Amino acid sequence: MKKLNALFIALGMLTSAHALAQETLRYGLESQYPPFESRNAQGELEGFDIELGKAICQTGNFKCSWVESSFDALIPALQAKKFDAINSAMNITEARAKSIDFTKPIYRIPTMLVAKAGQGLLPTAESLKGKNIGVLQGSIQETYAKKHWESQGVTVTSYQDQNQVYNDMVAGRLDGTLVMSAAGQSGFLDKPQGKGFAFAGKPVEDDTILGSGIGFGLRKGDAKLKQELDAAITKVQADGTVTKLAAKFFPGIDVSAAK
Repeated sequence: MKKLNALFIALGMLTSAHALAQETLRYGLESQYPPFESRNAQGELEGFDIELGKAICQTGNFKCSWVESSFDALIPALQAKKFDAINSAMNITEARAKSIDFTKPIYRIPTMLVAKAGQGLLPTAESLKGKNIGVLQGSIQETYAKKHWESQGVTVTSYQDQNQVYNDMVAGRLDGTLVMSAAGQSGFLDKPQGKGFAFAGKPVEDDTILGSGIGFGLRKGDAKLKQELDAAITKVQADGTVTKLAAKFFPGIDVSAAK
């Protein structure tokens, strides 16, 4: 009887351990986009999306891992099953939703023009005619600039790395960049190289291109993972985690997903 009881206890412990076993969630990201994701001096990943991803893993009982890619290769890499979810400040848009699914929106960041202070530039085709504007390749900012500005005499130059855009602005090879405001502030304007530059005008608007907010990209039909992540996202929104992380990484910017 004692042996049977011990066996039942052992089986119960195994069942409990199995129930609590963590499934690994592989996030795909482009790690050159502070303050959302970047590497520190020790080579460790850091930023808003990194801490958000960890919080969602903890809430959803996942074990996190990270796979790096260039931003424009994230969707093909997701489809090729190199990772399970895109966690890289990717806006939910109609165009992207044709290729992949998304979780519910987690947060929203306005898109703004950064240029030399005092030049009087505005984020319009009329103001930027004859100018050269840098954008991140594969981004919604690239799509917006090409649709609204390029045909009106504005040169739009695409880069695989947003930091290279900033370098070329400082060197005088670009007149500005269209970027998510939080990335422009923390990744450039708050740094020594951003001295003499500022946001120019108000945020640009185009819901079809700029989307309904930022979420995690998922493979088409991955309904189980979407359900699990949506539940975890709802919790970290409700308990204030998203708001606290936003205050830490981009203070003063309203990141609420709802307009």
